[in-house]
Amino acid sequence: MITSELPVLQDSSNESGATDAVGLSMSMGEMEDPEVKGKKKRGRPGKQAPASNKKPRKSPTDKSVGVTRGRGKANGVAQHNGDGGDPVTLFEVVKLGKSAMQSVVDEWIESYKQDRDLALLDLINFFIQCSGCKGTVRIEMFRNMQNAEIIRKMTEEFDEDSGDYPLTMPGPMWKKFRYNFCEFICVLIRQCQYSIIYDEYMMDTVISLLTGLSDSQVRAFRHTSTLAAMKLMTALVNVALNLSIHQDNTQRQYEAERNKIAGKRANEKLELLLQKRKELQENQDEIENMMNSIFKGIFVHRYRDAIAEIRAICIEEIGVWMKMYSDAFLNDSYLKYVGWTLHDRQGEVRLKCLKALQNLYTNRELFPKLELFTNRFKDRIVSMTLDKEYDVAVEAIRLVTLILQGSEDALSNEDCENVYHLVYSAHRPVAVAAGEFLHRKLFSRHDPQAEEALAKRRGRSSPNGNLIRMLVLFFLESELHEHAAYLVDSLWESSQELLKDWECMTELLLEEPVQGEEMLSDRQESALIELMVCTIRQAAEAHPPVGRGTGKRVLTAKERKTQIDDKNKLTEHFIMALPMLLSKYQADSEKVANLLQIPQYFDLDVYSAGRMEKHLDALLKQIRLVVEKHIETDVLEACSKTYSILCSEEYTIMNRVDIARSQLIDEMTDRFAHSVEELLQEAEEADDDDIYNVLSTLKRLTAFHNAHDLTRWDLFGSCYRLLKAGIEQGSMPEQIAVQALQCSHYSILWQLVKITEGVPSKDDLVALRRVVKSFLAVCQQCLSNVNTPVKEQAFMLLCDLLMIFSHQLVSGSREGLQPLVFNPDSTLQNELLNFVLDHVFIDQDDESQSMEGDEEDEANKIEALHKRRNLLAAFCKLIIYDIVDMPAAADIFKHYMKLFNELLQDQGPNLDRTSSHVSGIKELARRFALTFGLDQIKTREAVATLHKDGIEFAFKYQNPRGPEFPPINLAFLEVLSEFSSKLIRQDKKTVHSYLEKFMSESMSERREDVWLPLISYRNSLLTGGDEDHMSVTSGSSSKTGSVRSKKGRPPLHKKRIEEESSVEGSWMMRNDTLQTPGALQTPQLTSTVLRENRPAEHMPDPDSEPGSENDFVHNPQMQMSWLGQQKMEEVNRKDRTGMNYIKSRSNQGVRQTVRGLMEDDAEPIFEDVMMSSRGQLEDMNEEFEDTMVIDLPPSRNRRERAELRPDFFDSAAMIEDESGFSMPMF
Repeated sequence: MITSELPVLQDSSNESGATDAVGLSMSMGEMEDPEVKGKKKRGRPGKQAPASNKKPRKSPTDKSVGVTRGRGKANGVAQHNGDGGDPVTLFEVVKLGKSAMQSVVDEWIESYKQDRDLALLDLINFFIQCSGCKGTVRIEMFRNMQNAEIIRKMTEEFDEDSGDYPLTMPGPMWKKFRYNFCEFICVLIRQCQYSIIYDEYMMDTVISLLTGLSDSQVRAFRHTSTLAAMKLMTALVNVALNLSIHQDNTQRQYEAERNKIAGKRANEKLELLLQKRKELQENQDEIENMMNSIFKGIFVHRYRDAIAEIRAICIEEIGVWMKMYSDAFLNDSYLKYVGWTLHDRQGEVRLKCLKALQNLYTNRELFPKLELFTNRFKDRIVSMTLDKEYDVAVEAIRLVTLILQGSEDALSNEDCENVYHLVYSAHRPVAVAAGEFLHRKLFSRHDPQAEEALAKRRGRSSPNGNLIRMLVLFFLESELHEHAAYLVDSLWESSQELLKDWECMTELLLEEPVQGEEMLSDRQESALIELMVCTIRQAAEAHPPVGRGTGKRVLTAKERKTQIDDKNKLTEHFIMALPMLLSKYQADSEKVANLLQIPQYFDLDVYSAGRMEKHLDALLKQIRLVVEKHIETDVLEACSKTYSILCSEEYTIMNRVDIARSQLIDEMTDRFAHSVEELLQEAEEADDDDIYNVLSTLKRLTAFHNAHDLTRWDLFGSCYRLLKAGIEQGSMPEQIAVQALQCSHYSILWQLVKITEGVPSKDDLVALRRVVKSFLAVCQQCLSNVNTPVKEQAFMLLCDLLMIFSHQLVSGSREGLQPLVFNPDSTLQNELLNFVLDHVFIDQDDESQSMEGDEEDEANKIEALHKRRNLLAAFCKLIIYDIVDMPAAADIFKHYMKLFNELLQDQGPNLDRTSSHVSGIKELARRFALTFGLDQIKTREAVATLHKDGIEFAFKYQNPRGPEFPPINLAFLEVLSEFSSKLIRQDKKTVHSYLEKFMSESMSERREDVWLPLISYRNSLLTGGDEDHMSVTSGSSSKTGSVRSKKGRPPLHKKRIEEESSVEGSWMMRNDTLQTPGALQTPQLTSTVLRENRPAEHMPDPDSEPGSENDFVHNPQMQMSWLGQQKMEEVNRKDRTGMNYIKSRSNQGVRQTVRGLMEDDAEPIFEDVMMSSRGQLEDMNEEFEDTMVIDLPPSRNRRERAELRPDFFDSAAMIEDESGFSMPMF
């Protein structure tokens, strides 16, 4: 027992369910005093009376208190070196890490042998200083004060201006300190494991100190002591494991000696073995009691601490214990803590749980012990694959994969399907982990030799045929056909051998099925071709598809070599296979379009290096046949791109391909010219064959003109004639007109490329200007065409050409191109604006009618929406680049009001802010705000006008039910807030002042949901309004859980300055931290002084505001005068209210209490999903002691100690945990 002469560092003020006392009794180790016999047994936890009324320690006259020590201590006070060079405390030595931990610990052990008190005092101060405390425990405090008093005294020594402490400080030095801190504790126990830890003094003192610190409300103490205690426990578990091994070895030696015949049996050796076994048993009991003390006194409280980092430490270490000493810790009694913590609110803690479980499930021998845990928590683990934290989701998928590897029956089909679809995730690590799971479940060969033998019997070169068929079926059943590239990328790391088996894929596509194989359906063939093309792209480019990853990364030398090898392999194979595939599927446009993507991934040097020109000729022949057979845009564009790639000047095959391309285009242009002549001659009498001949040939030429310079064939002239004839006669088919517009556009761009690349002559510039001018005139006339596709195409081409031939054309020392600059006149600008107003801002009914009544087709609706967005974006670019006058922006913005008026007529001020209509308007406003660009000075006038008109519109009509109800149009302010970020800081103040003119005194105090638009808009104006606002906002971030910011608290005087900075800042600070405005109390400083100093007559009527809407929209000078007027009024108001505000602030006495280091334990950190229903809890009749005693597994000489454990996974146990632990710690 601990006597009154020994230090009992006990926290008597523990209120969180910690132990009342510490009662540990140990004997000196054999190495210290081998003559000591009959050592006392340590008492079991909870069976000893708590220590009380600690007496002063004996006078140190009989002890060497002043012994000179290596780190320069005297009477427990650190003596610093005068030069300040060498570290003199344990904390400094460990922090610098210049000395090996082995030597540091050995030095401490030597000092402990000389004077236990001073050595322990050194160790106590080490833990105190590692917590960031500036105080020092002196020898007098150590002898005469209780634990609680010492900790309370050290708490007062903290630096209250900073919340940082060594474990949370950033930087490599402190990261290294954490590692050194943990290593020091492990080495200390390892070096003391044979003697000192059994002396009933050192471990008692350390465990008692750490228990008291871990129960402190000071986060730094709690965090540091918990980490120290968990590492201490880990070291003790390792000692216990070694003891168990030694005990088993001793038992085997004893039994072997005892089984010898009487003549050969050595009785002395038997006695020595019995004595050794007894000593090992006693040591094991001592270690068990120590681990019980740490587990029940620290772990069971801190694994549900309010701080996520502390909880994570506990879970990480219990995982280590279960893996290191599975016989003792891998049971339901300890697994339950990991299972419960899977529901933790913080991703960091959930991540530690999953990693701890991964270490267990990796060892297949442990699966039987994990069977009950798997059954109870499998559903939770599977659900975590959809965790909002991507890191957690990845580890959850990996854990599910380990469970699958251990037992095929552990997961149901539904569980597997929940993981399957994650291969299409946009987050690549999640998708790759899901791909590994999918590979293990579906695509791994169980008997490779048998499958290879079967493939040879069938005449197949590869045994992967069935697996590829299964991959195709999986892809088709997932019904995400546009995401084949994602599926391939997900499986790339785990199934490369399968995905690179292009021989097997082409074998399945080209050859007839053998006996025992089913023929691929048309749908399966299309899917296989799509997957094959995606695998080729992945191998050739060696980076994820678009949408995954942050961009192309630099490949390592090994990856680069693999990429080159794969590219050579696929080139050699498909140079021969591709012509055959095109020949078989040339009639299928979808398959051909995919197959024609393959040549862009070829290493084209192989054609000439391998003397494979005949295969090139076969490919060109098949491409020509495809061009002649198809008129689908995607097929023709694929053919055009293939020709463009094969015609690259860097390859020797360029001449051969160029000849084939020129012959093809010559034939098409001759056919086109002949068809155009016939069509124009017959005019209205032209039949369908004439129209088809022109349209089909024009589509092919347009597709080729996109990637090839065809200006020498003068396609513009024929297209222009078709367009003029259509305008004059009004009978040109819309598809021909659309294609003619597009082809003419390409012709102009290729002519511009020629001029910009060389030194253009004046005649060239004049000729191109004439062509552009005539084409712009044709496009302008097409805006009034009766066919919508023609009008939309003409509009898009007009916007693009006006952008290309704008004033920016002469930038970059290209003044010679000035004759090509076009500035749209007012007539053209008005026509473009009217087109936007008529075709973008249309009603839903009009949109449905434009889709010919196909109201059920969601794809058509989405396509129409994208088309409208593209039209609007094309026109807004003209506004941004100052090609179209700025007032056009105001005309567009008016239609936001128009759409909003329609909603207000239906719902009034009680607008459903979550409805799809409101969300659509906000999204449109957000996108429109983005078009203003980053140059806020250029768009200052327009943005200010938008806000002015928007405020007037919001307050224009009062609510007929009375002034206490919000204005009818108030909800429009929520849309207007999307444009607040485009205001410069000075104008935000001005607009905010203008807004307050329309607000009554009661409006600023309302917090109901219907007033949220006003609150939101006002906050958007206050955010970033000035530096004071920013400082207050940054100082008022909401607290997540009860975790404090690692940056610490600002000094007290800085806080006071921030609090007294501005009225608007305090208003914003109060509103920024609140989530449900409906439950807000009226802020004390919500513009009270401003309202008191604003006379009633200064509240203007929006209808009486001087100046009309047109004045503000079309007169920039008036806009700036409005801004200037608002700024003058603001300055005057500040002068009037300045003194009153200071007086009001002094009366209010608003001060934030400096948050101390004392933090209350928060509510339980587990979510309700952990709990069973109340009915289930009532049915549970199992009773057990929640804080179990650590009972190490018996060696073969004490099997009788084994006993059955109760089921510790029941939710009722969690309820007991939440209510605290009633049993004493020791």
